[in-house]
Amino acid sequence: MARTPVAEHEGRVRALLAPLRTRGAETVPVSAALGRVLAASVASPIALPPFRNSQMDGFAVRSSDIVPGVSLPIAGEIAAAAGTPAPLVAGTAVRIMTGAPLPEGADAVVPVEDTVTSEGSTVTIASAWSHGSYVREVGSDLAAGAELLPGGVRLASRHLAALAAAGLTEVVVESRVRVAVISTGSELVAPGDLLGPGQISDSNGTALVAAARDVAAEIVFEGRVVDDRAAFEALLEAALAADAELVLTSGGISQGEYEVVREALEPRGALVDVLAMQPGGPQAIASFQGIPVICFPGNPVSSQLSFLLFVEPVLREIAGLPDRIRVTRVLDAPVTSVAGKRQFLRGLALPDGKVATLGGASSHLVAALAAADVLLDIPEDTTELPAGATVETWEL
Repeated sequence: MARTPVAEHEGRVRALLAPLRTRGAETVPVSAALGRVLAASVASPIALPPFRNSQMDGFAVRSSDIVPGVSLPIAGEIAAAAGTPAPLVAGTAVRIMTGAPLPEGADAVVPVEDTVTSEGSTVTIASAWSHGSYVREVGSDLAAGAELLPGGVRLASRHLAALAAAGLTEVVVESRVRVAVISTGSELVAPGDLLGPGQISDSNGTALVAAARDVAAEIVFEGRVVDDRAAFEALLEAALAADAELVLTSGGISQGEYEVVREALEPRGALVDVLAMQPGGPQAIASFQGIPVICFPGNPVSSQLSFLLFVEPVLREIAGLPDRIRVTRVLDAPVTSVAGKRQFLRGLALPDGKVATLGGASSHLVAALAAADVLLDIPEDTTELPAGATVETWEL
């Protein structure tokens, strides 16, 4: 049986998902923007910091008043709190806390470690301190109107902190796809449930939900269903009711009996095929009430690699994320491959630029995939490669 090249199926998936790639950016609260990608650069509406303040707990002074060993009367105390402090009188010092606003007239802060106080009324300063010592000037971090974050950055906690510091509550980010994930198979139980004879934990659901979220998709529906066509169709209806724009399924598309996804979707025009790849040969694409459905094999490694190959690149593009990194490495040992199949082997990147294979080619070896940090991409016309040959790898 002739098998379809991987590149041809990639094109099919991209064509099916093309409408999702035309949407514009959206505005979201900063509190909900973690992991999203900025659609455009963001300028700070205020200077950071917005007022002169103390970098240390200590004493605000006029530097011209300070010589080693000088004693000054303590004229008051300034806490890190709202308000404007009274101006500093020449020849005095004011106790000040970290982050507190500097009084007018003060141009330096003496750390408490360099002082000795007497009865709380005077302070003796051991060393000389120059203008600007331990003073945070207005805009010393960023000037008002300057770029706070560049477009294209994926927002981490440090970026959200900067946005909050600038007083921003909303941000414009690239759109993300609303995804539903459905696992099929009468043998599946929820992870953590007691396994009976012939049962396995559903790892596909966990993997596909996590993989979609990792490329900024929003999971709006998760489901698991036995090999029953009516039950599967009911879950598809539920996914659409949850406003899913894309449905991902695992299992039920092979050539045997109880292929529930195939039974439900092939009469609706689904394209069910076998690709020239290992693992992950069986693949299908469909449309259910106008919503694209991408169908992966049930074997867990096949399901995960299928997402990586066919769906992840499109979701990355929509979310504004860069492509997965590919690096050419050198084989540390010979590799054999199946004629006519593009093979994806699990591997470990070695410090010297080499790569070692890990585990076998079987599609059930989830522990080996978890231990891997790269995939070796072996072309379909290659049956063996000697140690020292170069191979393209995908970083996991």
